[in-house]
Amino acid sequence: MEPWLKLAGILLGVLARMALPFLRKLRAGKAGKFEAKYAVSAAAAFVMAAIVTMVIFPEFDAGGAGARVKLFCLAFGFGFGFNAIVAESSRWAELGTRK
Repeated sequence: MEPWLKLAGILLGVLARMALPFLRKLRAGKAGKFEAKYAVSAAAAFVMAAIVTMVIFPEFDAGGAGARVKLFCLAFGFGFGFNAIVAESSRWAELGTRK
């Protein structure tokens, strides 16, 4: 059960990080269309976060409900964080190509 819990946490973290800027823009009335580059960056973040999470927590003893909640929260944080890193890196790369 633990691998599925890790992957679910990562996936929800990546999706939350991807949805928050869109919801902010939607609330401000400036929401545009969904571009494919967002899905590509989310997929890259998911893969990187899954690899790092599986390496760091290969055997996590999730015996009780409290341990499972902690594992899910850690995986969510990894997914959210890696998506933020990928998104910021792509923005820096875009700024570097503009001159």
